[in-house]
Amino acid sequence: MQQDMTVPCGNGLINLRVGAIIQKDGRILMVGNRNRPDYLYSVGGRIRFGETAEEAVVREVWEETGVSMEIDRLGFVHENYFYGDAPSNFGKPIYEIAFFFFMKVPEEFSPQSPSFFEDDQEEFLRWVAPDDPIRCYPAFFCTELQRPQAGVRFFQTDERNLSDRQGE
Repeated sequence: MQQDMTVPCGNGLINLRVGAIIQKDGRILMVGNRNRPDYLYSVGGRIRFGETAEEAVVREVWEETGVSMEIDRLGFVHENYFYGDAPSNFGKPIYEIAFFFFMKVPEEFSPQSPSFFEDDQEEFLRWVAPDDPIRCYPAFFCTELQRPQAGVRFFQTDERNLSDRQGE
């Protein structure tokens, strides 16, 4: 089995991740977790050792929606420091590089299941409008996807000094 590209580094972790930008009718498909209902995150996940970022995003879209999709183009690269909030990484500093791809969404697209399990936790899919008040990650999605640009955009965030994500 191929391992996710999450590598211990000191007291933290390094992640390589992909995210899918799946848009339809002015909304974007996001994922939520029943154990952490206060925010949503992009469809996607960790790249596995031996696969490319493109292969990983196609696999993740299939695993989370049950639909095979092609990539349109790379849209964003995100360098991010944050603290883990999953049981396996809670409180650990995480350095993550993520590649976000615009997907070619079929006209008749509809996820095969509204929920699935990841790391023994139930997750669910939700369509989000740009003005939806729920917190989304990455935070730049809500603004940048209202007026997407043709090139690849780079974003850098550092949440290590923010305590609201840890509940402190």
